[in-house]
Amino acid sequence: MKNGILDILRGKFLVSGDAPKNWMFIIFTSFLATIMIGSSHRADQQVHRLAALNEEVKELRSEFVDIRSDVQRLKLESNLSQTLLETGLFPSEIPPRKIKVKSKITERANAGF
Repeated sequence: MKNGILDILRGKFLVSGDAPKNWMFIIFTSFLATIMIGSSHRADQQVHRLAALNEEVKELRSEFVDIRSDVQRLKLESNLSQTLLETGLFPSEIPPRKIKVKSKITERANAGF
């Protein structure tokens, strides 16, 4: 057992008779390790990109809420009437009326045709 460990530490398995098989295994494991390291770096990059996009979404959502509240405030009747007073337009003193138009098509539909 002691000789086996010492042979491995000295690297005798790399120069012995079946060394090509050992070298192929070392190259194969090195290749797999390289692929694993590259994959892990790519996953880390994706995580960082996802975090940055989440931050951007939060900022845009906050901006949307701010702008929506500004628009709602601007759509208020009091704000509109004040803005229109500055341009010289005044609100009507007569309330609006709903106009109902009877057409021949609606009369036929009501009559059951």
